[in-house]
Amino acid sequence: MDESGNSGRPQPGAGAGGTDPGTGPDKGKPGRREEPGGGILMGRPFGVPVYVAPSWFLVAALITWVFGGQLDRVLPGLGAARYLVALFFAIAFYASVLVHELAHTVVALHYKLPVRRIQLQFFGGVSEIEKESETPGREFVLAFVGPLLSLVLAGVFYIPLNFVERGTVPGVLLGGLMISNLIVAVFNLLPGLPLDGGRMLRAVVWKITGRPMSGTVAAAWVGRALAVITLIGLPLLTRTGSFGNNTDDLSGMDTVIDALLAAVLAAIIWTGAGNSLRMARLREHLPDLRARALTRRAVPVEAATPLSEALRRANEAGARALVVVDGNGDPKAVVREAAIVSVPEHRRPWVAVSGLAQDLTDDMKVPAELAGEALLDRLKASPATEYLVVEDTGEIYGVLSTADVERAFVAAMARPAA
Repeated sequence: MDESGNSGRPQPGAGAGGTDPGTGPDKGKPGRREEPGGGILMGRPFGVPVYVAPSWFLVAALITWVFGGQLDRVLPGLGAARYLVALFFAIAFYASVLVHELAHTVVALHYKLPVRRIQLQFFGGVSEIEKESETPGREFVLAFVGPLLSLVLAGVFYIPLNFVERGTVPGVLLGGLMISNLIVAVFNLLPGLPLDGGRMLRAVVWKITGRPMSGTVAAAWVGRALAVITLIGLPLLTRTGSFGNNTDDLSGMDTVIDALLAAVLAAIIWTGAGNSLRMARLREHLPDLRARALTRRAVPVEAATPLSEALRRANEAGARALVVVDGNGDPKAVVREAAIVSVPEHRRPWVAVSGLAQDLTDDMKVPAELAGEALLDRLKASPATEYLVVEDTGEIYGVLSTADVERAFVAAMARPAA
């Protein structure tokens, strides 16, 4: 299963955050950041880190066990060596998945879309592309190139298959890799998010309506329908022998495994479709996140000013933040809200604001006109709890709290799309 797209929710003042169950607006240089929890770093093709998630080892063991059991019937003379052959198949299959994801990555980089990482995990791979395609045409190409490469790989494995005996180890491996890549391609072409086919459908609807959100809504609901069909239909198809399997050999355990597999696939598709809707809603409301609108009015105070006096001045001015300035009125530090709250009221007349302030750096000065993704990128580049918002002239406009940005984020996610 493949999902290429944007993933994760940006966290102001912290790190941010798709085969692809998920798609977020976090910019960065490909391959420059380490991702906690990403798994084992295997390399950096095209500058993009490739990770193997711990869940991959579970599915690799499962493939080795299942495929090894099948080899016992096809090549009984292998003995225990059949599990080595099956393990080789599992590794080769995921190498094919990596090629699929690299196809997404190469096209994304060609379109100047940053790619955070590629991760091989339980049900395939994820290409975490951090920005939205600018046009529906680019979106279509970016989505289609993955299944196309899987189809090409199926053909690549089919050609030598004609020159080897089918009942041999090379024949079984080539046949298995051909079929598995064909399945990956066909499955990902299904027209529902978060699959590549869903992104292609989204691009088509986007092109027709002129609204990317309309494309996302259509493809996400088709994805949810696919999840229901998978949950119900996959076990039924297996039970009726629609996959060419012998129904007489099916045991109760086989039925349970088929049902669990269908449930996991359905859950991944349903969750991915929902995530796509949420991220699309966020992108639609992202321009509403403006530094000027979110900034708290601030009053300038000198470093030796008692906290009680500073708060009195702020209350009189209707301000909610304090900025420490020097004798010339130039800002030097921002008084942290958390530090103010931690000082008991009876001690505030004896506590100077300088002891509660965080020294300002150039990275903590945010232009008042910043908005949307540019604002989030600026905050993520220099994590802090408060930032000084300044006009183009350098004049103090106020203080921006990451807590306020986070609340605005939550509100944007909750609002229905227009």
